[in-house]
Amino acid sequence: MPSVRLDLEPSLDPLAYPYAHTLRVRFAETDAMGIVHHSRYLPYLEEARVEYLRHLGHPYTALRAEGADFAVLEAFVQYRQPLRFDEVVSVHLLLGAATRTTFQMAYLLTVEGQVRATAVTVHGCVSQAGRPLRLPAWLVALGN
Repeated sequence: MPSVRLDLEPSLDPLAYPYAHTLRVRFAETDAMGIVHHSRYLPYLEEARVEYLRHLGHPYTALRAEGADFAVLEAFVQYRQPLRFDEVVSVHLLLGAATRTTFQMAYLLTVEGQVRATAVTVHGCVSQAGRPLRLPAWLVALGN
């Protein structure tokens, strides 16, 4: 089934991203060859998103306390070069288009300036019961 929301093309230029979060690849995230397993990229994106919200002055804990959650509706990762144990990864992040209830984020993962992966996630704002909610006004303003 084709995506109906995911239409953001991640840039390969780190300067196109207003925020970057740095993390170090842990041994437990790698396979026997020391390469990061593909499933570990999604937690890297999540960690960067949470830190970005904190950077904006809207920590995820505060959003949850207000009764909102940002559910992942779609995720796309393009693996370009493997990440390896103990590398320091910069996860560059850009907020894309925002509607009344959804928003997109683009990511660029680099090691010492070398592109390793790109990604896009689409999120829906929902209540803690899982019902759709309107996005906070500050988030809609940032995405438009």
